[in-house]
Amino acid sequence: TVSIEKIKELRETTGVSMMSCKTALEEANGDAEKAIGILRKKGEAKAADRASKSTGQGAIVVKSDGKKAAMVTLLCETDFVARGEDFLALAESLAEKLLKGEIKPEDKDLPEVKEAVLKLGENVQIGEMRLISADNVGSYVHSNKKIGVLVSLKGGNADLARDIAMHIAATNPQVISPDEIAESLVDKEKEIWTDQLAKEGKPAEIIGKIMLGKEKKFREENALIKQVFVKDPEKTIEQLLKAQDAMVIKFVRFFI
Repeated sequence: TVSIEKIKELRETTGVSMMSCKTALEEANGDAEKAIGILRKKGEAKAADRASKSTGQGAIVVKSDGKKAAMVTLLCETDFVARGEDFLALAESLAEKLLKGEIKPEDKDLPEVKEAVLKLGENVQIGEMRLISADNVGSYVHSNKKIGVLVSLKGGNADLARDIAMHIAATNPQVISPDEIAESLVDKEKEIWTDQLAKEGKPAEIIGKIMLGKEKKFREENALIKQVFVKDPEKTIEQLLKAQDAMVIKFVRFFI
């Protein structure tokens, strides 16, 4: 006798009918892995077959209410499916549920995603999900739905938050301020700079100054507040924030 719980678990994994799952589990003496193999041999476990397929395509969706925003990356196998109405509707639904607190960012194994595997005929998986809240939350999703950004501000306004989110999408900063760059990243760059300077034959007495300059530039290029604002090259993000008495608390950038 196979428990109803095991039958339900196999049903969720494979998308196969309860009766077929029961029969396969009985044949496999309750071993779920063997039961999946039996169903696959019979050509029934479509979801299990698709699970090994790579998911290099997908879409990023954001839902926001001004003070809170949710971003979801939903993945699939082909761009054709990623642009389809059913796939995008699922991504929108997941983002809405995340915003409302009906699901959590760590939830991955959801029944509607498994159903999509059967309906769309492709491996569909949740990539990353994130929820942030603040005085002002800005978001931006590129037109191809392959890049998405959330940013939370203290102070400022909705327009500023969106502008900074769009900037982050374009420039891909690693941190907010230069001092947040990990020393391990700087050390890796220093190894490269040292080799370059040695090949260029730079005098030993000026190498130290050159290295300091390179480190400063590296930190600033990868720090949001030191970057030149994409919509106004006359300003840095730091200046833009200061003018509106605002501060970036956090940002998240997803990319497919």
